[in-house]
Amino acid sequence: MICRFPPKVTLSLLSVCLLTGSVAMTALSPAALAQTAGAASPVDAASAVSPVSALYDALKAAQKTGKTAQQRATMIAPAVDRAFDLEAILRRSVGVRYNNLSPSDRTRLLGSFRQFTIARYASSFKPEAQAAFRINPQTRPNPTGGLIVDTTIGGTDGGDVTPIDYIMTNGTSGWRITDVLLNAHISQVAAQRADFGGALSQGGASGLADHLDSKTAHFLHD
Repeated sequence: MICRFPPKVTLSLLSVCLLTGSVAMTALSPAALAQTAGAASPVDAASAVSPVSALYDALKAAQKTGKTAQQRATMIAPAVDRAFDLEAILRRSVGVRYNNLSPSDRTRLLGSFRQFTIARYASSFKPEAQAAFRINPQTRPNPTGGLIVDTTIGGTDGGDVTPIDYIMTNGTSGWRITDVLLNAHISQVAAQRADFGGALSQGGASGLADHLDSKTAHFLHD
């Protein structure tokens, strides 16, 4: 993968997908898509795209005016909260062990995961990054449910770009992101599962929260 904007931008942005260097494939073959019923209605498509568009607007603004990682994190936080179903992502990343966690452990983990997600973006999109964001307004069906919003992140010079696709699920809070796909097939949730599982095995829920807090501190260190 070659990017014309600083490699750290892409690698930092996608570190949540590649925490341990392992990847997992989510099949999105044409045949599978062909078996999925119908395209989304214009209303659903627009509603699914809206959270991603708002997230990218926040990232562009933070990249332009946020001088420190903490400033950028403050600017990005509301858009992250609106765009992501963080609890759904955390639950799937932890796996079946999530069901056995106490309410207090879940609350602490979700708080740590939220801060980690925000800090990761704040670290990625510094003023010098000059990343350009493009969103395809036409969604496509996800074989396992929901919709996929296709986007790219690349350099402002129009050079090579990295596909970043979002799995959108429609719940009680509307359409929200429940997974992120790098290069259209590398699942954030699946890749996180190995890293989170290791931290849980070694230190339980508290160990995983500490693990995420450590990464957050690293991302916010200018």
